[in-house]
Amino acid sequence: VQLQASGGGLVQAGGSLRLSCVASGGTFSSYDMGWFRRAPGKEREFVAGIRWSGGSTYYTDSVKGRFTISRDSAKNTVYLQMNSLKPEDTAVYYCAAEPRWGAGRLATEYTYWGQGTLVTVSS
Repeated sequence: VQLQASGGGLVQAGGSLRLSCVASGGTFSSYDMGWFRRAPGKEREFVAGIRWSGGSTYYTDSVKGRFTISRDSAKNTVYLQMNSLKPEDTAVYYCAAEPRWGAGRLATEYTYWGQGTLVTVSS
């Protein structure tokens, strides 16, 4: 399975970006998907996740109400809509996929990873 993340860039605080992650080589519709991020000098952290069915989503507290994860199985793509961005959201964002149901908030629960896309939020 290959994951290709895109959509990062430079945005001012309060702005929006939409990240995309296209999956290939596997059965996307059966994978739990997640977004993680690694800020400069910090550990990788969970941002958002979505179950294979799309019926359940979950977020880290710092992005609740601002970020929305969604998926389009027809396009083998998972999205992360990021609104009201803050400088502390600056990080490299990674998408991840897990073919075994029940992946949660731990990076170790995901088998496949994309290459990351950089989001920079200026103040």
